Amino acid sequence: MTEVPTSVRRPPAPNPAERAKTIAARNGPASLLPTCDRADLNGERVVPVLHHVHPSGSVSVLLPDDHRLVHAAKQSERGELAVMVEVADQAPVALREPIRGLLWITGWLRPLAPVPARARAVSIAESRPDERLLDVGHGVTLLRLTPASLVLADAEGTHSLRPHLFSAAPPDPFHDYEAQWLRHLENDHSDVVGQLAKHLPAGLRGGRIRPLGLDRFGLRLRVESDRGDHDVRLAFSKPVDSPAQLALELRRLVGCPFLRGRSG
Repeated sequence: MTEVPTSVRRPPAPNPAERAKTIAARNGPASLLPTCDRADLNGERVVPVLHHVHPSGSVSVLLPDDHRLVHAAKQSERGELAVMVEVADQAPVALREPIRGLLWITGWLRPLAPVPARARAVSIAESRPDERLLDVGHGVTLLRLTPASLVLADAEGTHSLRPHLFSAAPPDPFHDYEAQWLRHLENDHSDVVGQLAKHLPAGLRGGRIRPLGLDRFGLRLRVESDRGDHDVRLAFSKPVDSPAQLALELRRLVGCPFLRGRSG
């Protein structure tokens, strides 16, 4: 049996639905783009006052009462607009190319009546307190996007997702503190990042190595050089779901001598 060269094997990674759910949970920068052909909307990107992607894939959006999207939705025959919400996954460290991935959620955007709007704002505040939610009904309209389809684009590829797959997927267990952990690695442990260079292809070791991402399957690095940027995934020996397991796997990657001979 011929062994497949390791150079063509892709390290394990979360599946597309999990990666999409993780991007949504990180709540990165978002914009709206009407997908309907209306001259009054001009196809211009709109940055909402606030957005929140719910576990189901629906999106809550806050816009000023007098915004043209609010008026257009209310005046449309169905009381809703075809809209795409773009959510960016932005690296927590200062990279020259900071966007790690994009999640596009396409569906129908509808303004909510006062009572359900307030109830939805309270529901959002339970998981994501934000004083801007207090403005609902006081100069700000809450709109709900019902998803029809989702598309994820990141370093692993581009994938189309149905809403039920997104809804069923869990976010990565480290999504809550990935940003803090990577900043700590970048600012306080540059020596550790440097030791990870031994896992990179020889042609990339001369570039500047930056911590790019973390999930239960491994650590991602960005190599910035004069020839461009290159992303590399370093796989853990097994998926992890706790800080203790994460620390153990990082020591394995660095080559901590205290782990020699241990099976973990």
